[in-house]
Amino acid sequence: MRRGFLAVGAATVLLLAACSSGGREATEEDGASGGNAPGSSGYTIAFITHETPGDTFWDKVRAGAEQAAKDEGVTLKYSNDPDAGKQAVLIQQAVDSKVQGIATTLVTPDALAGSVKAAGAAGIPVVGLNAGIDQYKDLGALMYFGSDDTVAGESIGERIAAAGAKHPLCVIHQQGSVSLEARCAGVRAKVPGTENLQVNGADDAAVVSALQAKLAQDKTIDYVVTLGAPIALDTVQAKEQAASTAKVATFDLNAETAKAVKAGTIEFAVDQQPYAQGYLAVSSLYLYLKNGNDIGGGGPTLTGPSYVDASNIDKILPFTEKNTR
Repeated sequence: MRRGFLAVGAATVLLLAACSSGGREATEEDGASGGNAPGSSGYTIAFITHETPGDTFWDKVRAGAEQAAKDEGVTLKYSNDPDAGKQAVLIQQAVDSKVQGIATTLVTPDALAGSVKAAGAAGIPVVGLNAGIDQYKDLGALMYFGSDDTVAGESIGERIAAAGAKHPLCVIHQQGSVSLEARCAGVRAKVPGTENLQVNGADDAAVVSALQAKLAQDKTIDYVVTLGAPIALDTVQAKEQAASTAKVATFDLNAETAKAVKAGTIEFAVDQQPYAQGYLAVSSLYLYLKNGNDIGGGGPTLTGPSYVDASNIDKILPFTEKNTR
């Protein structure tokens, strides 16, 4: 049975109409653009992710969160750790510091369950974003902002199947991530010949080496589906070194990947709009604290999948350069 979802466009309109303004530490630039003073709303929100250093995806998530904090007058405390146990500690530290709200990714829900439930027990509202769409309610999070990774994976699978894919390679760059596993499972549901490959996404050289070896060894691989923009760029390099004819498609977007879509070296990207995820997570907490609003009507708010390909890349490219898409 399909869930009922609130479209991100409608949610954004609602939030922007209802919100005032707010932010991170004041700067000259902030003052010039009319942002609220940090803390002027009286709320401090902890924003905690499983960001791997160097992954440009998280720059957009953080930029959206910071803009929302600026718009709402929220003091934002951003922290991150790709290690599940350490992320759980960051959440617990936020609980102990008595913040008014917590926004967190839930990529490893079992490892984070204790600290997220501790927040609820302390009366601190939690919203999930980016990962954990099927688990956030069980953990006690009130709302969720992100993509349904199974649906997005199936969408890619349908698209590459229509293009003739028989043996795609789905590249998982973070071990234990429920989101990444769901994406590959979605691809496999539509293209049964899909094969998974585990790589260390924190080491680009190792990713290139692993992909080059795999593509050189198996010439039947006709598509490589990557689950993050930096891995897509690694794949383009590995494909050239392996003299592979496999096509490349990816989840997520950054400026360099957008340029590769424009150049045709990447077929398309499935964008989950991370800037919107960060913005909506912070704004939803502000509205919940201020008015008791529940964005999403009791269900997750989807920010994707949104396709970026040759048909719309000219429109999207400038936004990627501004770090908002």
